[in-house]
Amino acid sequence: MLHITDTITIADWELTETFVRASGPGGQNVNKVATAVELRFEAARSPALSDAAKARLRRLAGTRWTQEGAIVLFVQDTRSQARNREIARERLAALIRTALVAPKRRLATRPTRGSVERRLAAKRARAAVKAGRSDTGEE
Repeated sequence: MLHITDTITIADWELTETFVRASGPGGQNVNKVATAVELRFEAARSPALSDAAKARLRRLAGTRWTQEGAIVLFVQDTRSQARNREIARERLAALIRTALVAPKRRLATRPTRGSVERRLAAKRARAAVKAGRSDTGEE
């Protein structure tokens, strides 16, 4: 079981972990011990998430979202299999928590009259500076 929030938990059947050999540092262990973890979460079939949350999760996951509707996280940060497993679960939980928050709708606003006037005054001043640089060629 993976606890996301007080109300949302991910069941064990939704998560699949496979361990493979990691690249990078590890000394003699690197060729013997499968420390990298590949965590697969069946997001599309998950009853814990709403359809809106799944849509946001799909957008956030990007290339980690498979055609079958699963999220695949690959972690090989440390030499410890247990720590890599924890990191993968933490990353998944953080990703889901982010997807649960509905973004606020942006309200269209207009610039204030003062800001418009300041912008136009700055443009006029800059244009005057540049106009003063030009050589008119009159003698």
